[in-house]
Amino acid sequence: MKSSKILMLFGAAAIAACDIGGIQMAGIDGGGEQAPAAITVVSHGTITGFGSAIVNGVRFDLGSAAITIDGNPGTESDLKVGQVVTIRGTLDDGGSTGSANTLDFDDVVEGPITSIDQAAEALTVLGQTVLVDESTSFGDSISLADLNVGDVVEVTGFFLADGSISATRIEQKAVGDEFEVTGIVRDVSATTFEINELVVNYSAAMLEDFPGGALENGQLVEAKGAALAESGELLATVVEFKGNDLVGDDGDRFEVEGFITRFVSAADFDVEGLPVTTNAQTVFEFGTSADLALNRKVEVEGNLNALGVLTADKIEIKQAGFIRIESLVEDVQTDQLTVLGIVVNVNVSTRIEDKSSADLQPFSLADINVGDHVELRGFEDSIGIVATRVEREDPNGEVELRGFVETANNPEFVILGVTIQTNGSTVFRDENELQITANDFFTQTLTRLVEAEGTLSNGMIIADEVELED
Repeated sequence: MKSSKILMLFGAAAIAACDIGGIQMAGIDGGGEQAPAAITVVSHGTITGFGSAIVNGVRFDLGSAAITIDGNPGTESDLKVGQVVTIRGTLDDGGSTGSANTLDFDDVVEGPITSIDQAAEALTVLGQTVLVDESTSFGDSISLADLNVGDVVEVTGFFLADGSISATRIEQKAVGDEFEVTGIVRDVSATTFEINELVVNYSAAMLEDFPGGALENGQLVEAKGAALAESGELLATVVEFKGNDLVGDDGDRFEVEGFITRFVSAADFDVEGLPVTTNAQTVFEFGTSADLALNRKVEVEGNLNALGVLTADKIEIKQAGFIRIESLVEDVQTDQLTVLGIVVNVNVSTRIEDKSSADLQPFSLADINVGDHVELRGFEDSIGIVATRVEREDPNGEVELRGFVETANNPEFVILGVTIQTNGSTVFRDENELQITANDFFTQTLTRLVEAEGTLSNGMIIADEVELED
């Protein structure tokens, strides 16, 4: 239960052009009146839903898209919620819908797990540190607790400043699948180089797309191989130069989700390797410029300038989904769910997935019914609870609630207006998951983040276990 840590506007020629909300619009219709033209864009971020693909709040039609999965031709059915993809296409008037010309998915690492730290919610795969948090989706029927050393997994996610990976989705793969790892080259020799803690032996590898034909320190590459040496080295068969896909020309339009991996100031930082600047016209959502910092997760939107720097017209500060609600749905509206009497807002950035035996694909809020068992993650804002993830599951009788304690008076406390009742059978734990007494728990509870598990009775949760959280 413990939670831790963390193209382009091609500028089509037009007789007239205007700038609307930082997005260039151009075109003249046959009657002489100005008409909006489609905006060419690159969108890099997490898939949050389907019925087309929703990335960075835009619903992209994939009907004419060329889809690649790890460099191979794919289809929409190969895509999963939580995968990080790059879409090149066009935005329709208003920017909430679009059409994809290409969609590329590439995992960050695929290989055997060599260590797992359940308490820290981290694992090591091919020498790469993978961090699990509230934004991590898992493949069918697995969670972090189900994984073991030696299991082969595929990880997609975003890099942090130290090269570790914040996983957005983890899938278990069959033993014998090709191993893959993407990262920054260091300590190049004639036969080996390193990506974080992994040594890659490339003496027999084919080098692809390298400027000048040779490996250099500091390059972003993907190494693939079918085997590991006894020493743990990856015996690479292919090493591909990845460069930085997020480059373009003056005026190009980008929407990019990721972590700030270089930070000098609010007017000088990098997201996913892309330099970003802000100005007085930049609009911030769920925060301000003061919230920008190293390893802060954001979504930036804007146009490139002549120096290849993205001038952001909007930045969304991504919020951690520290609130957790698991129970039966009591009401469904167009953009809201009610669970445990708590109204939860759902938007285009909410990751929605069917993890029940029905396994409905595509799946959206419209497919959720009263009485369905759901697990929600979210955060609290001025408008109320905003869901970051919604997963429908098979009913299991479990009720869970995590949030900040509003009032506490032994033997009960209140979270988000819901009363949690403890008794002699309740297990109390501290933030290190060590068992403590009820008195110790209640002396620390007020205003703390707490998770409760139990059963529902007359609108109250009868707690089997409660735990203080970081």
